[in-house]
Amino acid sequence: MTQFDLVIIGGGVAGLVTASGAAQFGAKVALVEKESLGGDCLHWGCVPTKTLVQSAKVASLIKRSEEFGIEKSGAQVNFKKVMNRMRSVQERIGKNDDPERFRKMGVEVIFGEGKFIDPHTFETNGKQGRRVQAKKFLIATGSRPVILPIPGLKESGALTNITALQLKDLPKSIAILGAGPIGMEFAQVFARLGSKVTVIEKMGQILPREDKELADALEGILKKEGIDIVTCMEVKEVKGNGNGKRLLAAQCEIHGNLNLEVDEVMIAIGRAPNIEGLNLQLIGVEHDKKGIKVDTTMRTSLRHIFAAGDVTGLYPFTHVAEYQAGIVVSNALFPFMNRKTDYRVVPWVTYTDPELGRVGMTEAEAKKEYGEKNIQVFKFQFEDVDRAVIEGEGHGLIKLVCDRKNQILGAHLLGPNAGELLHEFALAMKARIPITQISQTIHVYPTLSQAVKRSCDQYYREKLFSGWFPKLAKRLIRLA
Repeated sequence: MTQFDLVIIGGGVAGLVTASGAAQFGAKVALVEKESLGGDCLHWGCVPTKTLVQSAKVASLIKRSEEFGIEKSGAQVNFKKVMNRMRSVQERIGKNDDPERFRKMGVEVIFGEGKFIDPHTFETNGKQGRRVQAKKFLIATGSRPVILPIPGLKESGALTNITALQLKDLPKSIAILGAGPIGMEFAQVFARLGSKVTVIEKMGQILPREDKELADALEGILKKEGIDIVTCMEVKEVKGNGNGKRLLAAQCEIHGNLNLEVDEVMIAIGRAPNIEGLNLQLIGVEHDKKGIKVDTTMRTSLRHIFAAGDVTGLYPFTHVAEYQAGIVVSNALFPFMNRKTDYRVVPWVTYTDPELGRVGMTEAEAKKEYGEKNIQVFKFQFEDVDRAVIEGEGHGLIKLVCDRKNQILGAHLLGPNAGELLHEFALAMKARIPITQISQTIHVYPTLSQAVKRSCDQYYREKLFSGWFPKLAKRLIRLA
């Protein structure tokens, strides 16, 4: 039985970053993965979906070409080629996750499912079935989509984000259950590629975690593209009609009943941690249906066992998994460092077009925590950004939620390249830079980044060009 300094269970982003970092520090590392390296992000998440988002955006631009003075040339979507491009991009990016790359670093890569035999021993099956022991462990097994217990949903062959990426033909019509980031991204992709799309959401708005003003604005934009969106609607039953189609029945106290016939139904609600079969209960690692419980050092209830990524149920983002992996490397190899996670500034983006980016509190959250009188809200529309107008993308807005000292409590961007523009606000929050400093920083013209500056300029617009100051300014000018 081989003794390691660190055994990592799960070959997604959290596991791979930890393996690479630990091996480069000279630790003896084993990486256990049941299928292939890369995790959800490479195979079923960020990489394939954002590749489809780009193809869908190109299709949309072609349809809009006459806005730019370009006559249409009869271009049409070839769904098979779209999916082939997606797979080729996966293959290219997936080279970074080649097992041989990690073996050259000194990581022992073991394929097969496994379980804990005791707190310091993990047993794997498969061709390389064996037992390994370690001083420290990291559980980074990720999560998976769940099928809600809606009568007939599972039996109807409902798609998930995994099976949707395996489609060979574009469905003529599809109902997507859930208006979270996954649901909305797929909705726009399918619609732009040529499907008739209906989104059904139980909550009162799309993207329920986002600022309602921006979520409502995005909903309006998507509806103009032809996507049907129904909120406050709960699906009660899904069944086949015998002709290869699905019949969906939903109810709502506000909108009444909805009966829909579609070619496909996709479920985009909820994730579950991949913890079955690991024997966590046997060894005493605390967990619940949301995931493995960890403290601020990423340790589980057993101090020598860490967990990171989606399996913790904290923030289901690749960039957060990478951040957590850095914490694990430090604390697993150098316990005296005792690094702690800081989730004060966690940005994320929904990759619709326009993108919706967020960091920090919504206006409603800030009012609840600080009181309405103790916050300021500044807004700036992308239709007033010259570069956005030049590119034909002058829709959306930036909304800043600040305290009375001009520190950013939350930044919300709905607009072109919002995910890229978001980081200036994230850095400002991290470094506690007030919006006045951003306003006073020269931004290149004409760029979309002008929107960042202009949104912060609104502080001075309110303070200097309204109220008592303009009257005082007139008197001072006359005295000059």
